[in-house]
Amino acid sequence: MGAVGRRPLAWVAAIVLLLEGVGAVLLNGVLATVVGNQRMSLAGVDPGSMVAGTWAMGGILGLYLVLCAAVLVRTALKDRAPGLVGRIALITCAVTHGVLATLAVGLVGWDAFAFMMVVVGLLVLILLGYGTEPGRRPAAPA
Repeated sequence: MGAVGRRPLAWVAAIVLLLEGVGAVLLNGVLATVVGNQRMSLAGVDPGSMVAGTWAMGGILGLYLVLCAAVLVRTALKDRAPGLVGRIALITCAVTHGVLATLAVGLVGWDAFAFMMVVVGLLVLILLGYGTEPGRRPAAPA
């Protein structure tokens, strides 16, 4: 993949992750509202704790996805590979999407699985596309 194709791909992936982060917060907000209105409890856990936990999980997941989107925006702007921390964040994001995709098949359906796999594919393409720069050989093992 040439330098021309990497930058737009990083922008698309950043937008997708940003929208997904906002969607995750909204979805957890809806779930927290339903749990709170129904006074639901799971195995005797206080409904207020479940509402707070749902909001916290949505916020953490949304923040994580926005962080990964920021790494991709920086990658697209500089047209350089992300640093070690950014690369680790993108790898864990891809793995997380892969795990969630397997759960989504049974809980939501094949459409959700396909969307998650598209996100995994975008992340893997970016990681591989920025892996080694053209004209540079990988470092020889010591």
